[in-house]
Order: sequence, then C-alpha cells, then structure tokens
Amino acid sequence: MNHTQNEKIRSHPKFQQLCQERSRYSWVLSLMVLVPFYTFVALVSFKPDLFSAKFMGSPVITVGWPIATALVIGAWLLTGVYIRRSNSRF
Repeated sequence: MNHTQNEKIRSHPKFQQLCQERSRYSWVLSLMVLVPFYTFVALVSFKPDLFSAKFMGSPVITVGWPIATALVIGAWLLTGVYIRRSNSRF
C-alpha cells in the first residue's frame, strides 16, 4: 500500500470508529485486570492479616492463595475474551 491509500483508510469514519472502539475496549479490560491486582498487592502489603486466615480449616492454605489464583485465572480469561473479540471484530 502506498501513502495515499494509508491516509485514505485512516481518514475513513468507520476506521476511526473501529479504532476508538478497540481502544475503549482494551482500556476497560486492562482496568478490569489491573485494579483488582494492584488492590490485592496493596492489601497484602498494608493489611497482611486480612489474607493470613486459614482457608476452610486447611493447616497450610491461607485465604490469600485462592484469591491470588482467581486473579491469575481471571486475567487469563479476560485475555482470551480480548483475543476472541479482537479476531472477530477488530
């Protein structure tokens, strides 16, 4: 593609709308991953007693482990959601 074709595509209203939609979607998903993650890290740093309780009577596993696992799995699933939407829409 030459420079003129690139400019024509970039200036098209549908392309601009698609770029805005993609950007908004990626920001929302990023916040859905980053806010819980950094909240978890901050709480573990400043209030470690919240996560030190034993999980369901287990002598080894604390409440923090299942929460951390859920955060990792959630991030993985949201990545899959983004990839699926990106491949089908964007």
